[in-house]
Amino acid sequence: MSDVGLGPAIDPPPRPGLRQRFLKLTASRGFQKWAARFPLTRGITRREGEAMFDLVAGFVHTQCLSALVGLGTLDDLIDGPLPLRRLASMAGAPEDRMRVLLDAGTALGLLIRKDDQYGLSRRGAALTGVPGLSEMIAHHAVLYRDLADPVAFFRGGTGPELARFWPYVFGAGAVQDPETAARYSNLMAETQALVADETLASVNFTGHSRLMDVGGGTGAFLIAALEATPGLRGTLFDLPGVVAPALEKFGNAKLSDRVNIHPGSFRDDQLPSGADVISLVRVLYDHADETVKALLGNAYEALPAGGRLIVSEPMAGQRQPTRAGDAYFAVYTMAMETGRTRSPGQIVQMLEQAGFVAVRHRPTHRPFITSVVEARKP
Repeated sequence: MSDVGLGPAIDPPPRPGLRQRFLKLTASRGFQKWAARFPLTRGITRREGEAMFDLVAGFVHTQCLSALVGLGTLDDLIDGPLPLRRLASMAGAPEDRMRVLLDAGTALGLLIRKDDQYGLSRRGAALTGVPGLSEMIAHHAVLYRDLADPVAFFRGGTGPELARFWPYVFGAGAVQDPETAARYSNLMAETQALVADETLASVNFTGHSRLMDVGGGTGAFLIAALEATPGLRGTLFDLPGVVAPALEKFGNAKLSDRVNIHPGSFRDDQLPSGADVISLVRVLYDHADETVKALLGNAYEALPAGGRLIVSEPMAGQRQPTRAGDAYFAVYTMAMETGRTRSPGQIVQMLEQAGFVAVRHRPTHRPFITSVVEARKP
C-alpha cells in the first residue's frame, strides 16, 4: 500500500532502556507498596521516603529555624536548659505554640528535650557560634518573599526584592543611601569570617608585599589576611558608600598603618597598581559574564609580572551538581538578577582567557562555604 499523500512517515518512539523501565516501575504505587514490605528493599524504601518527605517539608523546617533565630531562643539556651514556660515567656509566645516550635527544633536536631526542659544540641550550639549565620537566616526572609510564587520566579515573571537589597546591582549611585549601604555592609562583614578562614587555610600570602582586596566591603577579609601574614600591606577597593566604615574597623584591628582605602567601582574605574596579589572574595558570582571578563582583564592589567590572583567564592559542582552551589547559591544569585554560580572549571577557563597562567583549583575543607581558584600573571 502506498503512503503517497499520507504525509511524512512517523518513526515509532524509541523503546525505553532498562533504567527507564525500572524508573517507571519505581513510580508505580503497587511496586512501592511491595518494596516497603519486602525485607531486602524496605530499608531503602524507608530512607528514600524520608528523604522525599524532607524535600516536601523543607520550607516548614526552614521557617521553624527562622523562628528560633528570630525569637532569640537558641541564644537564650546558650547558658543551659530552660523550661517551656520560661522560654515561652521570653519569646512572648503562647505556651502551646512555643511547645510546637521547640519540639520541631528538637526533631530538626537543634534542641534536646527532657520532660518540659529544652536545651541546645551540639548542632544548635554550633549554629549560634557560626559568625554571621543568624544574620543570614534572618536575611532569608527577603529570599522567601521572592520565592513565594516559585513557578513565576523560574519563568522570569517576578521582580525579586533581593535585587534591591544589594546596592551594587544598580551601580555606584545606589549605595549613596546610607541605610541600604549599612545593611549591605553589615551582612557582608558578618558572613565573611568563615569565608576568610576557609580561604586562608588553602592559600597564604607569605612572600607578597601588598594584597589588594577588590570588592572587599568593609575589610573583613583583608583584616584576616593581614593578621595572618606579618609584614603584608593591604589595599581595600570597593564602592565609596561601602568602604566608608572600613577606616574604623582597621583602626580597631590596629592595622591602619598597613592599609590604604581606595574607593571606586571596578565597572567604571581602573584598579590601582602597586599590589602583587589581588583577591576577589565572593565577587565573581555576583555578576554577569561580561562584567566578570572585564574585571579579570582589569585585574590582569593592575598586577605586575608574576603577580597572583585569588578567587574565593561558592562554586557550582560542574558535572555533579551540589546542594550548596547548584541549589542554594544558584537560586540566590538568580534572585539578585546580576550573577550566577560558576564551576571551578568555568572560572579557570575565564582566567586563562584573560591571560593568566598556572591556573588551578584549590579544594577547601568546606566547599559549601567557599572554593578557591588561583592564577598568576606571566
